[in-house]
Amino acid sequence: MNTKYIDLIDQTYFFPQEEFNLNEGNLEFHGIPLAELTAKYGSPLKFTYLPKISENVARAKNWFANALKKHNYRGNYQYCYCTKSSHFQHILHEALKNDIHIETSSAFDIDIVERLKRDGKIKEDTFVICNGFKRAQYIENIARLINEGHQNCIPVVDNYEEINLLCDAIDDSFKVGIRIASEEEPKFEFYTSRLGIGYKNIVPFYEDQIKNNEQIELKMLHFFINTGIRDNAYYWNELVKCLKVYVRLKKICPSLDSLNIGGGFPIKNSLVFEYDYQYMVDEIINQIVLTCSEADVPVPHIFTEFGTFTVGESGGAIYEVLYQKQQNDREKWNMIDSSFITTLPDTWAINKRFILLPINRWNDEYERVLLGGLTCDSDDYYNSEQNRNAIYLPKYKKEKPLYIGFFNTGAYQENIGGYGGLQHCLIPQPKHVLIDRDEGGNLTYELFSEQQKSERMLEILGYS
Repeated sequence: MNTKYIDLIDQTYFFPQEEFNLNEGNLEFHGIPLAELTAKYGSPLKFTYLPKISENVARAKNWFANALKKHNYRGNYQYCYCTKSSHFQHILHEALKNDIHIETSSAFDIDIVERLKRDGKIKEDTFVICNGFKRAQYIENIARLINEGHQNCIPVVDNYEEINLLCDAIDDSFKVGIRIASEEEPKFEFYTSRLGIGYKNIVPFYEDQIKNNEQIELKMLHFFINTGIRDNAYYWNELVKCLKVYVRLKKICPSLDSLNIGGGFPIKNSLVFEYDYQYMVDEIINQIVLTCSEADVPVPHIFTEFGTFTVGESGGAIYEVLYQKQQNDREKWNMIDSSFITTLPDTWAINKRFILLPINRWNDEYERVLLGGLTCDSDDYYNSEQNRNAIYLPKYKKEKPLYIGFFNTGAYQENIGGYGGLQHCLIPQPKHVLIDRDEGGNLTYELFSEQQKSERMLEILGYS
């Protein structure tokens, strides 16, 4: 009988896959021997495989280059990294190796931009696209960046008051964009995004606040769909609505020359993930060409703001199964040595699923289990995989430690989880290891941070 875990995988998926492979019964991820990594650093453990960031940037640039060539497109393409996905220095340093640009969301982002400029990672011609609702500190920081000479900083106007606030804070002329408030999918609890200005109000807003203001040059229209770039009627309908606004605005605003289609590329979340990125890029470019040609206006330069796509597939988390609890005749709970709420908060907050695989013991028999975290919280669990409603892992045996890995976890988890701060039930933040390759292609390892210590939490809590 085929009762081993490797048999289950062979019967269910095409395996090995591009990033996953087996070596003597142990899992490898992008060639990283995860059992050796765990033996060296212990668990729980977070890691970041930096080369995957540059690889994904290159992939996206290539898809757009192919599409622009195919359609004889007369505009340029600019890849921006959405910093809110992960603000860490090692992430930004790796991403910026690839001649890309930056999209920001809040005031402190500008402090990071200024530090990166001093370090030579961001150049004077790097675009800094400033999104988000702009409170006083954000306005002040944007103005400082522009007043100090960064001409390619483009604040994207999110509400009716921001134009006047920016004009008061910025000394000379400056460029702006306008964000469209897209209509949400019918299943949403509300109809229109809280971000940006409504479709019907864009042109009146331009004519009222920007057209006759000699200090401002409108350069960009910004469009983003909350549910991401997907091949469905909803996405294409919203894109066409956006393009109609663009051509109307272009006819009365010659300085408008850029369309920002935001982010939203999905990443691999299961071993059966399929998504035709090149087709989607081709069709987006095709729709832009058709709409602009019909309206007899030049095509815009294209900007994207990929965050999760840039960094998501670079991250992973490793846990040890500490104990198994048989709670009734059907439910076996494998207890991990950390907390899902604190280390993978999206699994708790939005029921997000990541790729889950055991690190070792692939040649052992398997069983169906639930996974529980350490906190005394009923929501601290993980009970299914993306493409099936159950979890199967090698059978728990106290004398044979079992390690499990969650993969493609690199976007948002540290930021949302409150990295370095208080954690739910005071479960400490795990160690974090950075993995790279040297010029010879050999793996290198750097301990970015130790497991969080009690002294740090007590200090935050006032027990100094």
